[in-house]
Amino acid sequence: MAGVLIGFGIIAFVIVVGYFAGRLGVGGPSAGFVLNRVAFFVTNPALLFTVLAKADLREVFSSSVIIAAASAITAAGVFVLASRLFFRRSAAETTIGALGAGYVNANNIGLPVAVYVLGNASFVAPVLLLQLIVFAPTALVVLDITAHGRASIRSIVTQPVRNPMILASLAGLVLDLTGWNVPDAVFQPFELLGGAAVPLVLLAFGMSLRGARPLRAAHERMPIIAASVGKVVFMPLVAWIVASLLGLHGHALFAAVALGALPTAQNVFNFASRYQRGEVLARDTVLVTTIAAIPALIVIAWLLA
Repeated sequence: MAGVLIGFGIIAFVIVVGYFAGRLGVGGPSAGFVLNRVAFFVTNPALLFTVLAKADLREVFSSSVIIAAASAITAAGVFVLASRLFFRRSAAETTIGALGAGYVNANNIGLPVAVYVLGNASFVAPVLLLQLIVFAPTALVVLDITAHGRASIRSIVTQPVRNPMILASLAGLVLDLTGWNVPDAVFQPFELLGGAAVPLVLLAFGMSLRGARPLRAAHERMPIIAASVGKVVFMPLVAWIVASLLGLHGHALFAAVALGALPTAQNVFNFASRYQRGEVLARDTVLVTTIAAIPALIVIAWLLA
């Protein structure tokens, strides 16, 4: 438990540094955006590539995909049901809310938690691949149809292969499966770049919290609260049930539940902005779940770590 708390302390400290760097204007007004872009296109793919190239794939993918899929689909389904019964939102806004309840931030928060709390960055790989290959394209089909009356199949199908983290993960998996030993002179530069991934995303995330004030729109509060509770409370609870049924225990059980408690991914807000549907719902759900995720993860660690 002490090691887990130290891991959370490291993450929190770097986020706070990023927050104050943002308030002081270090790097200018676009510093957070630039750091996020560098992390997304350079350092995070390098980290996933080096980790998966040397991972035990049977351990990484054994039951993680089942747990991630079951918990995410259940949490999203509960929000859809609540929207139909209580909120009466459009199909597009309901889709955004469902993503808010079940689409985790496996990148900006998931990687640091996996590295410093769970002890291995490979824990987030199945979740990341599942979301970007299955969940995101499915949601984009609905948003395309509701926004334009038709779906851009080419754009949706090619979206996963245009994501550098997907490509890097697949490259790492190929190396692992083939057993090819990459020379150190080639592999170590990727390890060096991957080492910068966690600090960059945490600094960028801290900068993004400057000036944030959620729940200001009264008519959106109930959907935001519902999506946030679904993400931070209901999804990890379902993950615990499914993982327990699959026979997981100890650190494996803790990892599965902790991944379910990760906050909503910023991609959800990107989708909402792209289609101009549910932008306030997406933005505030990302912020509320991000703030609530740390205490939720600490409680989960206290119970299971």
